[in-house]
Amino acid sequence: MLTSIITFYIFRAVDEDRKIEYKAAVKIQSWFRGCRVRAYLRYLNKMVIFIQKWWRGYRSRRYFSKLVEIQKRWRGYYVRKYIHNYYALKKYLEAISVNNEIVSELQDYKEMKENEEKRKYLEKKEKEEKYQARKMHYLLSTEQIAGIYNSPFRKSPDPMELLLRKSKPLSHRQQQTKSPFDYELYDWPTCKRPPTFSTAQPLPPTGRQKPQGPFRDTTEVLRQRYKPLEPTLRVAASINSPPEKAREEMKREEWRNRIHDNEFLPFSSYHKNQKYDPSIHRSGKYGQETYGIKHFREVQPKKWVANKDFQTVLPPIVLFEKFGKTYSRAGQIV
Repeated sequence: MLTSIITFYIFRAVDEDRKIEYKAAVKIQSWFRGCRVRAYLRYLNKMVIFIQKWWRGYRSRRYFSKLVEIQKRWRGYYVRKYIHNYYALKKYLEAISVNNEIVSELQDYKEMKENEEKRKYLEKKEKEEKYQARKMHYLLSTEQIAGIYNSPFRKSPDPMELLLRKSKPLSHRQQQTKSPFDYELYDWPTCKRPPTFSTAQPLPPTGRQKPQGPFRDTTEVLRQRYKPLEPTLRVAASINSPPEKAREEMKREEWRNRIHDNEFLPFSSYHKNQKYDPSIHRSGKYGQETYGIKHFREVQPKKWVANKDFQTVLPPIVLFEKFGKTYSRAGQIV
């Protein structure tokens, strides 16, 4: 009896514990399943968002590429039609290239001129310094006395002292003596000394480089310089003989060397004042030949078969048709 009671209480306690454990197991299982479902939903949501993002990006990129293509075509069409001019741009670029070449040439020319001016200035300055050094050569230091440019308080002498050592003293100018030809014919403004005529043959030019410029040949210049004297009529004539003798001699020389007496006249005025001189054969009293002057064919009407003259079948000659219809510059008929 006691055993059955104990067993009853034990089973009742076990049944109550079983219900508690069952509720706890259900609660744990529901919580675990809820966590798993929520995690799966989060994964699905994440995947949906990823797919939607990729799809929207792809659609936007495709739409944007189409927009860019349309806009590119429209802008190209608009620029080519209303803004851009190929020939004007080509002409503009050619003008710019020409201007750039001109500017570069001017820049080079400017640099060349500046360098040349600088070189001339330096040469002039160096020449002046050398001249001053020769002029002030007396200021050069000696073994006994130091010059003003070689102070003992300096570590090295002045550059002017070194220039004085290299240069020579300036020589005094020689006094110009009066020429013995001052009172003669040669005391003219263009002739300060008597002319000298060299009878020897001029030496051939040296093999130096020909100077740049429109200069004549050296041999031609020397030939002109040493050509023989051609005196004038006054110089060639003797003191005791009259000038007419020399004039006659020159006239005979001209008559002997001339080629033609009549000067050349142009076509328009050559026959204007010229009188026709007929030949003796044609101007004689015995008559003249009419053939070749008045006609070029003998006319004998008695021997004609028909009453009409010959008819010209061949075409006329253009050169002969212009005879008597062409005018020269003087207004005369040719």
